Amino acid sequence: MAVVGRDPRASGEFLEAAVVAGLASSGVDVLRLGVLPTPAVAHLTAALGADLGVMLSASHNPAPDNGIKFLARGGFKLSDTVEDEIERRLGERWERPVGSGVGRVREAYGEADRYISHLLDTVDGRLDGLNIVVDCANGAASVVAPEALLRAGAQVEAIGARPDGLNINAGCGSTHLDKLQQVVISRGADLGIAYDGDADRCLAVDHKGAVIDGDQIMAILALAMHAEGRLTRDTVVATVMSNLGFKLAMREAGINVIQTAVGDRYVLEAMKAEGYNLGGEQSGHVILLDHATTGDGLLTSLHLLSVVARTGRSLRDLASVMTALPQILINVKDVDRGKAAAPQLSEAVAAAEAELGETGRVLIRPSGTEPMIRVMVEASSEEQASRVAGQLADVVRTACV
Repeated sequence: MAVVGRDPRASGEFLEAAVVAGLASSGVDVLRLGVLPTPAVAHLTAALGADLGVMLSASHNPAPDNGIKFLARGGFKLSDTVEDEIERRLGERWERPVGSGVGRVREAYGEADRYISHLLDTVDGRLDGLNIVVDCANGAASVVAPEALLRAGAQVEAIGARPDGLNINAGCGSTHLDKLQQVVISRGADLGIAYDGDADRCLAVDHKGAVIDGDQIMAILALAMHAEGRLTRDTVVATVMSNLGFKLAMREAGINVIQTAVGDRYVLEAMKAEGYNLGGEQSGHVILLDHATTGDGLLTSLHLLSVVARTGRSLRDLASVMTALPQILINVKDVDRGKAAAPQLSEAVAAAEAELGETGRVLIRPSGTEPMIRVMVEASSEEQASRVAGQLADVVRTACV
């Protein structure tokens, strides 16, 4: 059996029909979940005992884009090895079923409530008294996010919650925080939460409109879990793009940080390998492995809000545990990404690292898909970060052609 969900994109309507038809014609029974977040489909893949989960979404991308995400039994994303094996076998000949051998299709639109109930079961206490603005990106969270927060006891004003198939991520959601910042300030709300199109990540803004990114959210959750003895081996998993300020704050609190390559799947692989239960990315993908198999924006926001409610501290105060260092990222295009380890560039990086010392760092990362090398520099001041990043970008343009 397979479960199939989608975000509200117009193209998802006919792609869903095509995917369902393909699965059923291959002998697979299908449950159509309708419009739901990616993590909801992951949860229901496991909760309903499905062999396969399928999510149609292009996440934070604009409405004309779309994509397909596959989930294995248990709700986990497919590994690179499994994906490669599937691609290798796509051309194999096989005999299609006919008659009683074909799959059957059923609607399961009511399963959203099962997901919401699961989310609420993961948090202790209620959110009574919290006044929240939530931006649903005109995406998959538009119904379930306000409903979950209301049932948890919060006062909720939802924006970006009227999807029409074409307005997903359009000037709203976690990639466009301006509107959320304005509404939080004008309403005098305690804070704001923003999801992306498929709600597998979230960012926040405090009562003064300051952005609280994924590193800060992880820092707040890590400290709370650490204090309660729930952070496995006092360790959190992050990517190499996480701000150095996050790592310094965790070190100060006695929490170890393990870093992976960029991508939530690599964070998850490291977490599963060693049994860690908290990890994520600066972009707002946060994985709470005790409760979910993937990044879950709704789950993350509920746990973040739970810390605010339990402690009685503002989000701004809680986030102050971490001081983000200025971070400059320059994408150097039209270069040979295979030359990212060129001797001239390695020498320039070594010199930059010597200048920055322990209060800064350099990351040179070739793009995985384009002829481009990314230069990221963190420093104690924005002026220094910008200057060093510019110098290194110049070297990339010279050495990597």
